Amino acid sequence: MTKFRFRKSFICLALLLAGIASRTQQTLEAQSNSQLPNLLHIPNSSGFVATFSDTPIDLGSPFFRSLGTNGRSCGTCHQPSDGWSITPRSIRQRFNVSGGADPLFRTNDGSNCNTSDVSSLNAMKQSYSLLLDKGLIRVELSVPPTAEFAVSTVVNPYGCSNTANVSVYRRPLPSANLRFLSAVMWDGRETHSGNTLRQNLLQQSLDATTGHAQGVGLSADNQQAIVNFEMQLYTAQISDFQAGMLNSGGATGGPQGLSQQEFFIGINDPLGQNPTGAPFDSKAMNLFNGWTDAAYGQQYARRSIARGQALFNTKPINITGVGGLNDDLNLAVIPGTCTTCHDSPNAGDHSVIAPLNIGVNDPSLAGNAGLPLFTLVNLTTHETLTTTDPGRALISGRWRDIGKTKGPVLRGLASRPPYFHNGSAATLRDAVEFYNTRFQIGFTAQEKTDLVNFLSAL
Repeated sequence: MTKFRFRKSFICLALLLAGIASRTQQTLEAQSNSQLPNLLHIPNSSGFVATFSDTPIDLGSPFFRSLGTNGRSCGTCHQPSDGWSITPRSIRQRFNVSGGADPLFRTNDGSNCNTSDVSSLNAMKQSYSLLLDKGLIRVELSVPPTAEFAVSTVVNPYGCSNTANVSVYRRPLPSANLRFLSAVMWDGRETHSGNTLRQNLLQQSLDATTGHAQGVGLSADNQQAIVNFEMQLYTAQISDFQAGMLNSGGATGGPQGLSQQEFFIGINDPLGQNPTGAPFDSKAMNLFNGWTDAAYGQQYARRSIARGQALFNTKPINITGVGGLNDDLNLAVIPGTCTTCHDSPNAGDHSVIAPLNIGVNDPSLAGNAGLPLFTLVNLTTHETLTTTDPGRALISGRWRDIGKTKGPVLRGLASRPPYFHNGSAATLRDAVEFYNTRFQIGFTAQEKTDLVNFLSAL
């Protein structure tokens, strides 16, 4: 009981410090000559996250400057204290401190609809509810003119029910660990055929400035500076309250080790697209191999993390009904593991472009309550489908791409809840429960705990 009370008090203290860290970071961002200390430990609910960079993390870089017309910068939605994304906790804090005046709260994409009432503080709380509650940014996308479908109806409780220019709501992806990306943005809309990753990120920096920051352009120098800054950032959990430092006792966790992780497109693709010809290895995660038989210090916690890693690598999953996988391979059931989709070694995203529909956009999911419903009709077969987000289909125009999104890099997860592109999983436990139910995996209570502990340690 004493140990439990100590841990609970430690977590409460850490969360208090996280709030202080967030406020301190906002202050630093206003100081053009400030730097974020390398490997600064920033607390979260599981321990501490840190960012590593080979060069100084300059808080006066164009990444943190307002280069548009509404006061926003890249840093507005990509906070170091939130794993280089944003979380509802810090968003609500910023709302309360600023009275809704923080640049994050702009109606072009921060409010539930661009016509939302923001005439009073109470009205703003309602108009920014998806941002405040789930950390969702509204993304307006036009249905491609050559699309195989039409959006027949939109049921949006907030307005923005246009069927030609569709408003979807998504979490900002982290602006760190970008070297491991195979696709840029949830729907891959910033990944262009023939471009390098750097070229795609340069275009994304321009589009983000003209869109989110309502700018009129971005100089080539600022584009280069923003991408240079992003590409140097590696963020990951560095310590765990119970297990201690995640790069000790034979483990290789933390952001510094991540910066040295090998990666290239197709490095561990399960469908045989590895350019070296090497076979797929389901044991894509090996950070905590040294803790399998931990016999000192925080042995119970370390063994739990190691068991979670083993589950992630090897627990059998019968993969069914996944758009982009089962249908592409014409297989009703595919024997796999978590790493069948999260195959990039020690990063956890797809090592190739592989947008998938795993069912996260299902209107029946409790976590999707409050999101709009889109009914799409196939222009050839007249089949209809209802979803909370058409996903990749809004870019490709293909019926088979409805609901597809990419899998994100998994490092630094503990710092950026909620999870999935639409914030439908409030916690990592909720995310595990989703997969357990969706694929009828049959995790035991202990296995769920071990898996959450592993994911929290990434």
